[in-house]
Amino acid sequence: MAKKITGYINLIIPAGMATPAPPIGPALGQHGVNIKAFTDEFNAKTSHHEKGMPIPVVISVFEDRSFDFIMKQPPNSYFIKKAAKIKAGANNPGTEIVATIRSSQVRAIAEAKMPDLNAVNIDGAMRIIEGSARSMGVEVVEG
Repeated sequence: MAKKITGYINLIIPAGMATPAPPIGPALGQHGVNIKAFTDEFNAKTSHHEKGMPIPVVISVFEDRSFDFIMKQPPNSYFIKKAAKIKAGANNPGTEIVATIRSSQVRAIAEAKMPDLNAVNIDGAMRIIEGSARSMGVEVVEG
């Protein structure tokens, strides 16, 4: 028989940098999860990622206080900022443009994010990424 899930915890943790400090420790402690076991396992699984890359994690907590977690792809904004070589998006996204990225870069981001996006095909995924870029003040140009 499968274990009964008592809760889910959604966190965004930098790759290879999980520590018992807030926000991870308190979130796991409330559910009675072994914090050290989670941080060690997470850091081991993210050792091949670029250090500091934000990784969304969904942690399933079972009634015996054991856990399982699913790692997703980094947020769209991370990939867009990396492609545009900027540190932050625009303060006024509708009126100012802080950078431009090519549609080929958008396609590469969409292909990487495809498993996590609610899109049927790559064109739909590209439109989602383009919308995220627009909301950050990043213009998408052909090329």
